[in-house]
This record gives sequence, C-alpha cells and structure tokens, in this order.
Amino acid sequence: MDNFINSVKSKALSVGEYLTPVLRESKFKSTGVLTPEEFVAAGDFLVYHCPTWSWSKAYDVAPRDYLPVDKQFLITKHVPCHRRCKQMQYDSNLEKIISEDTGDALDEWVDTHHFAPDANQKAADVEETFSPGNKKTEPMEDDDDDDDGPAMDMDAFVEGGGIDQDDPYRFVPTKKEETTVGSGDNIIKTRTYDLHITYDKYYQVPRLWLLGYNEDKMYLSIPEMNEDFSEDHANKTITIEAHPHMNNVQMASVHPCRHAEVMKKLIEQLESSGKELGVHQYLLIFLKFVQAVIPTIEYDYTRSIEL
Repeated sequence: MDNFINSVKSKALSVGEYLTPVLRESKFKSTGVLTPEEFVAAGDFLVYHCPTWSWSKAYDVAPRDYLPVDKQFLITKHVPCHRRCKQMQYDSNLEKIISEDTGDALDEWVDTHHFAPDANQKAADVEETFSPGNKKTEPMEDDDDDDDGPAMDMDAFVEGGGIDQDDPYRFVPTKKEETTVGSGDNIIKTRTYDLHITYDKYYQVPRLWLLGYNEDKMYLSIPEMNEDFSEDHANKTITIEAHPHMNNVQMASVHPCRHAEVMKKLIEQLESSGKELGVHQYLLIFLKFVQAVIPTIEYDYTRSIEL
C-alpha cells in the first residue's frame, strides 16, 4: 500500500513539475529559491572550490532545456561512510559541569567531551557493524511515506551556528588492516556513496540524491542505506524515487520541500548581523544543512566559508 501511495505521489509531483513554469526572476533573498541560471552559477562555484564535484550531462533521457546540456546535474563519487548512525548515539557519561569564577559571578557550562578519549583512541575503539552481502541488490523500491514526518530540525541548525561548525571530536577513521588474497598490501574497506545534486523545477531548489555501495562495491539495500541516515529522516524526509536525468535509475533523495525555508532563515540571520549571503554560495551552505540528514557520509570538504 505504501509503495502505491508513494508511486502516486511521485507521479503527481512529476506532473506538477511539468506544469510549473521555469522561474525567470530571482527570488533568492525573498523566498530562498533559485532560478536555473542561479543554480548553474552556484554549481560552478561549488565545482571551483571543491573539485571532487563535477557537472554531468543527462543519461538516456532528454536534457532539461532550461539547463545547459553539459550541466544537467552535479555529481561526486566514492564518498566514504565509515560507520553507521547508531554509532553516533549520545552518551551523557561524557559530560561534566565546569565552573569558572570570573570575579563578578560564577559561570557554569557543560563540557560534553570531558571524559572522551583522544581522537586516535576514539577511532580505534569504533568497530564496523555492517557485514557485506554477496549479491547485488535489485532496483530499489520505496517503503514508506515521503514527507509525512518533519523534514529536519531547521531551527537547531540555524540557531546552533551550523554553517561553519567543525567538531574537533568528530570521528577520525583509522586504517583497518586486511590482506588481499595473493597480496601483502593493506586495504581499507568501507561503504561509499555517489551523490548527485539536481535542480527541482517544482520546488525551485537543489535536490540531493544518494546511491550507496557496500564494502564489496555492491548496491546497498534500502534497509542498509537507512543505517546511514538519521533516524528522524529515514523513510520520511528521504525517499526512493526515479532520478530525473537518468533512465530507470532509482535513488534515495532528500525531499526538497523545506530547503527554501531553511535558506530564507539563514539569509535573514546573516542580514541581521550585517552580512550578506551571495546566491553563488547557495550549494556550499546547502551541503552543510543536509549533513544533519546524513551525518556519517563524509562529503563536506568545505570546512570554512567566507561570508
């Protein structure tokens, strides 16, 4: 029943996109959406500053005429995913209340990593919980509703300064020694993802797509990919749909229904502090706020952003 409902929703959105006129006038500052030309400009900026991304043409389908033929969507391949989301569960035992006498008053704050091991020890203690399968999965089908649940905790992202945070205690993977048959070389085996960014004509914002592979380079099943998605978003914000620029390819996608809302909040927040967000920086910021949905997929190499 869920598959039927999602299939109907997907077809309805396809019809809606077909009937939606191409946005020609910029509404970036007022609503947080993009014109196709602004999407291309933001894509060029991303490719320039992060060369792991590149533009791609459409495959086995007609290119969208409102985008350049050779710039239909953005792609990055073989992005590592070293651990599952459940390995990031919060541990209150790592907290300690720190008191500091400033002379005028006694300040107290919470050190959430006070008892945490150093980065190398922390990495060494993390063990992979996934056992790779031996067979390639069949084409993926959607299991659940797309946007019945909350899209993401936007306020926490905006108010928490999520644009340029860089946690010094983030997971730092170490090499796991495995010897290949007939070779003495050590190799690292880990899950990887291909990520695509398309322009959604209906919502007039970028849309992120994901295709996962296990340690043996076989497609991940939907339940396996859900292990790498935030529990608040798996089967809700993230759905399995047909890729708009590739024929008969189903991929996981972060639903774009609230992307413009988040971007508008960020624009307003920066304006209130006397700063301005340029439309060319859109995708750099976009990749940072969708990190809340896929926190263990290590695609973000833009550690700092000048605004």
